[in-house]
Amino acid sequence: MIEDYYKYQAQTSAHPLALEISHAKGSYIYDSKGNAHLDFVAGVSACSLGHCHPRVVNAIQEQLQKYMHVMVYGEYIQEPAVAYTKLLAQQLPSPLETTYLVNSGTEAIEGALKLARRFTGRSQILAAKNAYHGNTMGSLSIMGYEERKSAFRPLIPDVGSIRFNSEEDLLKITEKTAGVVLETIQGGAGFILPENGYLKKVRERCTAVGAMLILDEIQPGFGRTGKLFAFEHFDCVPDILVIGKGMGGGMPVGAFVASHKMMHTLTENPKLGHITTFGGNPVIAAACLATLQELTESTLIQESLEKENLLRKLLQHRLIKEIRGKGLMLALIMENSEIANEVVLKCAAKNLILFWLLFEPNAVRISPPLTIAIEEITLGCELILEVLDGLKQ
Repeated sequence: MIEDYYKYQAQTSAHPLALEISHAKGSYIYDSKGNAHLDFVAGVSACSLGHCHPRVVNAIQEQLQKYMHVMVYGEYIQEPAVAYTKLLAQQLPSPLETTYLVNSGTEAIEGALKLARRFTGRSQILAAKNAYHGNTMGSLSIMGYEERKSAFRPLIPDVGSIRFNSEEDLLKITEKTAGVVLETIQGGAGFILPENGYLKKVRERCTAVGAMLILDEIQPGFGRTGKLFAFEHFDCVPDILVIGKGMGGGMPVGAFVASHKMMHTLTENPKLGHITTFGGNPVIAAACLATLQELTESTLIQESLEKENLLRKLLQHRLIKEIRGKGLMLALIMENSEIANEVVLKCAAKNLILFWLLFEPNAVRISPPLTIAIEEITLGCELILEVLDGLKQ
């Protein structure tokens, strides 16, 4: 199969990990040779309830027996999507009440950018340096890394940059600004948290000049940081909330959420202001509903902070300079990229799955399923420390 993999399936890098998967369950991924790999990554924060959670699997199976895709988004009333968006609205503060369901996080960013421009009648979009919001053209345009953008220019116009956590740069937000797009916690940059009330100050500035605040919670959302959404930690409610990854329990999905008044602008002048064939797919929506029900009816979200404390306590080592992040969205910051690379690869050889971050070469990602057991955390940390002890530094 590996020959077919390299020949027929497009690759994203020259050296993929190329683990041949047999099946996955809970906190483990099993390869075709029968080896169990402890998953400290959760599909890059996507498998919030672990692999093949029974509640999610049952919801999918039940919906499959009824109907799958029947019509493009928004034309028919389909119970899973209605029930999901209603439950989501009940968990969110005002005015976040109306959800547009799409197929991925980056598509949700595209919709949010369009919505901000449509609602304000302005064109300027501001995003943070070192930001990552996806790889489609609009998302790429607001990415904070020129070396990843230059090969695809020209991108969308009237996009500017501000520095995350810089109060000085808030003055760049003016009456010309349609939207300010920020990750609530910067992901690819190294799991950088907002400091000194930064998000609240951005909120105040956006309100003052009539700009829309768009918060990207694609990665930190759905319980990963100890709240259902990370913005709840920082006294800041966005105008548009962008979500994805963990919302589907392992299924491909994204969405953007705003007030009903704002979202209604996509229905006319022009009509079909945003459209998608498979957005709101009933099977995916059923998985989303089951995932959100499990998160809100269990103690998993609160437990993510207890598990963070355990990880921080166990992962004490001279080669770990800092642990960034919140909840089960953590990054081990090493002295250099060579150490980080060795940790990921040597832990993989010991059947522990870790991963890198996009733009911070000294980081090792730890973002396990929220369902991970204390014993599994302990085992994973022992393997990391064992690898670190064996490095020649």
